Amino acid sequence: MARMHSGGKGRSGSSKPSVSEAPAWSATDKKEVEDLIVSLAQEGHSTSVIGTLLRDQHAVPDARLVMGERISQTLARNGISPRYPEDMMNLMRRALGLIDHLAGNRKDLHNRRQLELCESKIRRLARYYKSTGQLDESWAYKRDQLRLMVE
Repeated sequence: MARMHSGGKGRSGSSKPSVSEAPAWSATDKKEVEDLIVSLAQEGHSTSVIGTLLRDQHAVPDARLVMGERISQTLARNGISPRYPEDMMNLMRRALGLIDHLAGNRKDLHNRRQLELCESKIRRLARYYKSTGQLDESWAYKRDQLRLMVE
């Protein structure tokens, strides 16, 4: 698939090997891994940070192989899911940083364009999350209310 806002084509990076079960050396107790996921989420970690901590500190190379579901699904089942999806929140934080930068650098046309592209991605994701029910139908991206949504 091509890139969204550039002329680049193709997919870069490595892909994970296709395996259907966790390795023998890993921690495979479902209840223990679920408790770890819930405790790390209550400490305020995002799902990607939880996956990294499980891999690096708790010998769980892939939580999905152990649990049979993604970390975000485990959190939603336990009632701890965040208000906004993680990818959308990261884009909103990026947009907020660009807005702050442009407040002091009004003639920075390159970053003004990057803000427009970032906001376009936010709106596109919002349309997807509204259709899947993860975001309220009445939600709308508003630049002046962005700081309240992120904090």
